[in-house]
Amino acid sequence: MLHQHQQLLQATAIPTAKPGCKGSCGKVSVPFPFRNGPDCSLDLWFEVTCNETSSLPTIVLKRINMEVLNFSYSREWYLDLRVKSPIISMNCLGRGTEDNHTVDLTGNLFLYSDTRNKFIAAGCNNRALMAGIEPKIVGCDSACMNDDTLFGTSNPNKTCNGTTCCETVIPSALDMFNATFEGVSEGCKLAFLADQLWLDFNLTNPYDLQTMEYVPAWVDWSVPFDYDLYYTVGIESRCSILESTVNNISMRCYCQPSFQGNLYLRGRCRDINECLDEHYYTSCGDETCVNKLGYNTCEGSKTWAIALGLGVRFGVLCLVIVGWLLYKFLKKRRQSKLKRKFFKRNGGLLLQQQVHSHEVSLEKTEIFTSKELDKATDNFNQNRVLSQGGQDTVFKRVLVDGRIVAVKKSKAMAAEKVDDFINEVAILSQINHRNVVKLLGCCLETDVPLLVYEFISNGTLSE
Repeated sequence: MLHQHQQLLQATAIPTAKPGCKGSCGKVSVPFPFRNGPDCSLDLWFEVTCNETSSLPTIVLKRINMEVLNFSYSREWYLDLRVKSPIISMNCLGRGTEDNHTVDLTGNLFLYSDTRNKFIAAGCNNRALMAGIEPKIVGCDSACMNDDTLFGTSNPNKTCNGTTCCETVIPSALDMFNATFEGVSEGCKLAFLADQLWLDFNLTNPYDLQTMEYVPAWVDWSVPFDYDLYYTVGIESRCSILESTVNNISMRCYCQPSFQGNLYLRGRCRDINECLDEHYYTSCGDETCVNKLGYNTCEGSKTWAIALGLGVRFGVLCLVIVGWLLYKFLKKRRQSKLKRKFFKRNGGLLLQQQVHSHEVSLEKTEIFTSKELDKATDNFNQNRVLSQGGQDTVFKRVLVDGRIVAVKKSKAMAAEKVDDFINEVAILSQINHRNVVKLLGCCLETDVPLLVYEFISNGTLSE
């Protein structure tokens, strides 16, 4: 059964390795910082020996002489190490006490994992205690049903709850393992440290333990503290400070979820495209998977997005057009009201009364609009000025019908002089003499009323 676990001796491919170094043992990848040879590993602590003579390659951590069962990654690129852990036995047929050796990791960068391993004892009337951890006392008692004094034969629930076998947690920072037994029966007794998940999924019959050579267990590892590495990690990576027995401080560095890479090679963690990696991919149904930095999202189809974008743009364009038309309408309305105000203030009503009473002839007096004169004078451009006096300015311009006229604009006019202005218009419009400049009409829609005269070029009196 454990040989099947050895076949799982694989690791996710590390993106980079030291140049010229072999990164595998047989067909099994050996992740950095572990490597075969002192110049290829991070340092001597992580050097491994590779035996490829058998059908299944074996990898041994040279410094602590432990055979590796598994390199695997948890928490994305956090490299975990699973090794062969010995089974300590007593009174077991076919098992000698020579196998009961102590695992001593003191002075190393390796410790038994207290979060993923359990201490297990099996057998009838067996009290097993961990040795070498005084003054701590860690152990458990296992008993058997139906007066079975030899060894339990059934564990259908795959749990070690005290019947046939028992389990308990182990101390943190555990760097040594052995076990002692206490009990009155002469039956086979076993004790070991093992991977909790392996125990839950495989220990159906504790009797099988008597024939096993080893069980799998997890070993935590760390590297000597490196200031350069610790202070150069980015948001995509993390380094944790740990304690070790070889020196007072050590560290583990790894990539954050959704990133991958090997920080020990002075590389950086790269974003994983979850949309392309089947290990991370989550179906988006009719939507489209879009990779982001550190995560992925499911978004609607591009056709729908394009249609939505065009719809928004069209809506904005319509709002702009409607706003512009509304602005023009309000502006025109405001100007119209202002023109009516000026027309009334400048005596327009009085002029209309005189026209209706035939005091002024419509044929002789033309009432111009402000738009006509603005266009004719180019909005009263100073380049169109003919003459300029203290109170008046005269502009020259061509009307739409081709007539050349002189437009007289006063600088200001008092309200009490409006009647005089209208009377003057009425009188001047009646005069038709060759030596008098003819008044063509007026404009009352501006702030100051305008007079429009026939244009007379410079010449002699006879001309």
